Amino acid sequence: MSLHNLYQEYSDQIQFIKVYIREAHPVDGWWFGKGIMSTLLNLSRSKASRNLYDPKTLEERRAAAGDCEESLQFGIKTYVDEMDDAANKAYAAWPTRLYLINVEGTVIYAGGLGPFGFKPGVLKQAIDEHITEEKIP
Repeated sequence: MSLHNLYQEYSDQIQFIKVYIREAHPVDGWWFGKGIMSTLLNLSRSKASRNLYDPKTLEERRAAAGDCEESLQFGIKTYVDEMDDAANKAYAAWPTRLYLINVEGTVIYAGGLGPFGFKPGVLKQAIDEHITEEKIP
């Protein structure tokens, strides 16, 4: 199960929003460009960027988000967190995280921190439960 699959299956019932936050593995930070981690990423066929510096301006962050959107091809529009990282801080989203939020703004599913807690299949279960509960009068 991938985010792309979820989007295809539920986009007529659920609004999907992807927010690009602070770069998880910039060259000038916790970089995966060399060594065993790079080898593991190559073996996993990960599309994670390995040669990106941490954006210093909103324009740089928007460019990085555009590159991410293009390489991952989830089909979900990408929004960009401001440089003060307000969305990241509000949702404890770094390095990556999945949420399901109802129309009242209540978090009804908060996935674990990525990459190990990034489980679209578990999000699918939460979506199915939410849709079922919404249909019950």
